Amino acid sequence: MNNMRHFFVVATLCLGALPCLAQERVMNIQKKDGTWTKTRVADLKKVSVLVGDEKSQSEPKTPSTMIVRTTNGDVVRTEVGEVEQISFADTVYNLNSSGLRILEADELCWPENRLLPLFLPPASPVRSLDMNAASLNDEERIMFCTLQGIINRTRPRILLYNHNEEPRSTWPTAHGLRLSAITSSRPYNLVKTFQEEIKGLVLYSRERSDHYANLAVTIAGLDRLLPVTAAVRDKLVANGMDFPVVVDLTELTMTTATDIYTYLYNNYWDRCTHRLLISERPTIPYVHDIGAACGSACVWLDPRTPSERQLLDKMLKTMTSGRDFVMGWYPEERSGVGEATKYGLSTVPGDFFENASIYTAVNNPVKIAPVPKRPKLENKVYATVYISDGDNIQYCQHAMAKIFEQGGRGQMPMNWTISPALADIAPMMLNYYYRKATTNDCFVSGPSGMGYAMPFNGLGTGSGTYYNSSGPNMTPYIQLTQRYIEKAGLRVITIWDNISTAQRKAFAENCPYLYGLTINDYERQSGRLAYSVQSGWLPIAPQYPCYRGDIDGITDFFNRDIKNFKGTAPMFVTGQADVWNLGPDKLIELKDRLDALSPGNVTIVRADHWFSYYNEAHNLPFNLTLLEDMEITSSPAKSNVKYAANGSPSEGYQWISQTTDGTGWVQLDFKEPFQISRYVVRHAEAAGQEPQLNSRDFTVETSLDGETWTTAGTYVDNTLPVTDATITPVEARYIRINVTNGGSDGYVRIGDIEVYGSH
Repeated sequence: MNNMRHFFVVATLCLGALPCLAQERVMNIQKKDGTWTKTRVADLKKVSVLVGDEKSQSEPKTPSTMIVRTTNGDVVRTEVGEVEQISFADTVYNLNSSGLRILEADELCWPENRLLPLFLPPASPVRSLDMNAASLNDEERIMFCTLQGIINRTRPRILLYNHNEEPRSTWPTAHGLRLSAITSSRPYNLVKTFQEEIKGLVLYSRERSDHYANLAVTIAGLDRLLPVTAAVRDKLVANGMDFPVVVDLTELTMTTATDIYTYLYNNYWDRCTHRLLISERPTIPYVHDIGAACGSACVWLDPRTPSERQLLDKMLKTMTSGRDFVMGWYPEERSGVGEATKYGLSTVPGDFFENASIYTAVNNPVKIAPVPKRPKLENKVYATVYISDGDNIQYCQHAMAKIFEQGGRGQMPMNWTISPALADIAPMMLNYYYRKATTNDCFVSGPSGMGYAMPFNGLGTGSGTYYNSSGPNMTPYIQLTQRYIEKAGLRVITIWDNISTAQRKAFAENCPYLYGLTINDYERQSGRLAYSVQSGWLPIAPQYPCYRGDIDGITDFFNRDIKNFKGTAPMFVTGQADVWNLGPDKLIELKDRLDALSPGNVTIVRADHWFSYYNEAHNLPFNLTLLEDMEITSSPAKSNVKYAANGSPSEGYQWISQTTDGTGWVQLDFKEPFQISRYVVRHAEAAGQEPQLNSRDFTVETSLDGETWTTAGTYVDNTLPVTDATITPVEARYIRINVTNGGSDGYVRIGDIEVYGSH
């Protein structure tokens, strides 16, 4: 091949609804170094390249960027000058009658920076079945949930109703799904609808052990089979579907969990994805859809039993901290979560979470709500209270949807723990809660960041147990947490139970999005956990009490501090309510209770405001843009200037210049001087928009008087979604962002500005 560039695609090729023929093709990109990139044409939405000239011997002076954009938003880019050839190759694929490529478990598009694979957008309509109305037994539900995962892997087309806690329409409506119901009197019609995509059956029996169900589910997801007992197979045949038995597990004689999952490990573990491990009681089928879709192993191992713990450890050791996770639950909470934590892995509790394989496919950015400004710091008691259990995504899907409707919500500031994992698993759930929230509703991360981790078990024997005490071993998990709390807009993490000195340092070094951490005190009467500050900026506050289900208890523990309030300096109290016994309707009693303890002196605030007040009171850096008397001005804009620093970078809450000449500025006036030590600018990509819309060239300037300016930072050819800079402290009242080269369309977009300073 000579040095000429060969392009068989020109300008912009838009690939929307593709015919079957197009879905049988692969686009090959060969670079000059000989490497190839292959992309399935069925996945493409747009390919943008420089118009090529096969006869030209000259290279362009400035190579253009070629962008391959998939249907689900994933972007691959390379410099055109590095491309030798682009061509299309015909390939024979297994297509269904609709022309969709039937995907196997090892063919998913699973970027390194996502918890779950990228699935195609849900079909319209999606076929739905109410499994309760159909009176399906456990074995039938296991089969239907596995079917759902196998079918949705190719394109989400099945939604199953299992729970009845929230209204049935809540989540399908939130995800914009159009449904077509399968009549509950003939549920097997759902299998018949998609029978061409099923290769056969895994036959199992629960006579010797329930664990054979999990083994069958694992095999079924790998090979597009349905896990069935003999009775369920008879029902399939009675409904006109006589699938062949491909794997027969009924001849196996193992009876213990250790032996059955050792068989799984020896025969199937290497074929399973290690990105996700499903830990699920064999009779609970709800997350089998995402397990089958991903080709995950499904186990139920108890770390309290030595042989089962050893086998679980063999699996966890092959998973990657900072990327992979466990989903479901364990036979016992602390031993299970703690065992995963030993390997720097998080658990996303969700054994009753439904339809993950369809809700994750609605891959919209999280629309973070603006954060209200706070009044000036006063010599008062600042109290804040957290609502527990939001780490569990089944709670977020079911119970929280009901509790969030209680009339007490919104009447006083409350902090709702919620899982940042939803940013990938079901982003529209986060959007649902953000949309319904009042300014008194603050969302924070449940324990202990991206999924449930337990670095320290405060209820362990003796003085407690550290499952993972080192900072370095936890660093990948903390880095993963940083990415997801920022994606979800959560500024505070509730740690269960405590963290070591090394882990505190790791959080401070790897989680700059945080305002603060809470740790659990477990109502110690003596030897109470102490407040601390890590690395000069990150406050760590003990919950006192940490999990209380009665107003009397919270009032009593708060009063142990409030009774000593002198009014000469701010005081801070914080605690956590047990959501199962103390929801918003009961929690609002706390306002009058605390006022009675010290009339006119106690203010209940949001968690983000609480940590802001705490840092200011202790002369630590805090986000000055939360101050209610801050004034913002800007060059002419299409949007309200307040959007430049309202706590949300999301689309619809951005500052956008009025002109398209690539220039614009925003100026913040804090009304008094502070020691400025850090600034953060979030660009368009931080809201899920295209990277080329990020501001490219800009400066950050500070001033004491608004006339004489000093440059704090200069940025040229920026490509990052977030500019986060710590600087030598400088005294300033004003800060200005001056953009001289905005996004590719000429508009300047500023998602959000934060400025950190102290007195």
